[in-house]
Amino acid sequence: MDISVIVPLYNEEESLPKLFEWIERVMKENKFSFEVIFVNDGSSDKSWEVIESLQSKSPSVRGIKFRHNYGKSPALYCGFHAAQGDVVITMDADLQDSPDEIPSLFAMIKNEDFDLVSGWKKKRYDSKLTKNIPSKLYNATARKVTGLKLHDMNCGLKAYRNDVIKNIEVYGEMHRYIPFLAKNAGFTRIGEKVVEHRKREFGETKFGLSRFVNGYLDLMTLWFLSKFGKKPMHFFGLYGSLMFLLGFLAVLAVGANKLIAIIEHVKAPLVTDSPYFYLSMLAMMLGTQLFLTGFLGEIVARNSTERNNYQIEKEI
Repeated sequence: MDISVIVPLYNEEESLPKLFEWIERVMKENKFSFEVIFVNDGSSDKSWEVIESLQSKSPSVRGIKFRHNYGKSPALYCGFHAAQGDVVITMDADLQDSPDEIPSLFAMIKNEDFDLVSGWKKKRYDSKLTKNIPSKLYNATARKVTGLKLHDMNCGLKAYRNDVIKNIEVYGEMHRYIPFLAKNAGFTRIGEKVVEHRKREFGETKFGLSRFVNGYLDLMTLWFLSKFGKKPMHFFGLYGSLMFLLGFLAVLAVGANKLIAIIEHVKAPLVTDSPYFYLSMLAMMLGTQLFLTGFLGEIVARNSTERNNYQIEKEI
């Protein structure tokens, strides 16, 4: 199979028929063999009924229905697991991504030997205050931290070689950083393509300003995990040991000061009267806790067996 198109969605019943009709037309014009996997992320409208109707008319339609709303990353994770195409395209269901971009994205993966191609919505129709400006700041930070020179890290329209999506794990809200996940997995041929951004035709956006706060937190998480995820003791153990050593030396200094005063028969306050004593003890305790955190991190090593366990109600 040439292409798998994965469409995560939440309450998009109005846009789905037009989106599939558009995708199908593009595929037939280019003689691609294809499948479209709609992942219904716990929609409360009739999105699933629409997907079932589309599937009854076309064998190219597949559907995954979550019992409740998990988020975009879990939807992509399950879509990636199900995808069979040599090239995998992801796009949003709101018709702001154009299926006309699919042939050129496919060609970049097949002919130009990219592992992943990320879309860049250079000209946007979103609100400048609530989306454009925050998005530019977010992407500038992401470029600095990840080392990937992408202008639109979180663009929903992307193309992947199949073995990329089978070797990365998307969880939580990490869909924003799939190129970084791919890079960390050893897929370094990552490209970018300017794509069309269209105005939303139906409904309202499902993402608020909180996504930028969560995005920065997730970016810091990924940065830390990429550097210390397999060796947390290298971070916590180092700084814990340094803090413990500084605290221990401070305690020795306070004790030595008291001992010198006794030898010279000089009246000196009790060791426990000195604020430096408590600061040094605090440093030693924090150092011990950091060291133990690193030790426990080594044991856990991100081996949660339940992290990507999602309740799927139905598949077609």
